[in-house]
Amino acid sequence: MVVLSFYVDSCIYLNLWQKEEVNGIPFWRFAKEFFEKYNSENFIIYYSGFLLKELTFILSESEFEEKRSLFAYSRNFKKIILSREEFDQARKIESEEKYEISFYDIIHMLLAKKTNSILITRDSKLLITAKKYSVEAKKPEELL
Repeated sequence: MVVLSFYVDSCIYLNLWQKEEVNGIPFWRFAKEFFEKYNSENFIIYYSGFLLKELTFILSESEFEEKRSLFAYSRNFKKIILSREEFDQARKIESEEKYEISFYDIIHMLLAKKTNSILITRDSKLLITAKKYSVEAKKPEELL
């Protein structure tokens, strides 16, 4: 059986947890429906320490501690580690892209590629950059 896998960018978690809506579009609902649809044994959602670190920049300490249990206790979530070579590659891509895309986003892209996962993001620059580097990337609503 082929297991479909995803690497979800921090913006999607924030859409969900902060109940974000933009111009009346319920981004949080798309995120919620995505996680509900892909919460079974046939799917893996990868995350990294870089993703967790990025979330600590935005969430309060208590919010982060409450939310991080999702990663620790769900059977679908698997932690992936960035190698030194991938870190160096991310720095190289960051330079090639003239620092117009964040280092963390490049790492998310590389980890999605490493795990042969679909990168789930709402970041338009990241969607474009992922395509350039042959990484499949989609918004959550595109998979509902």
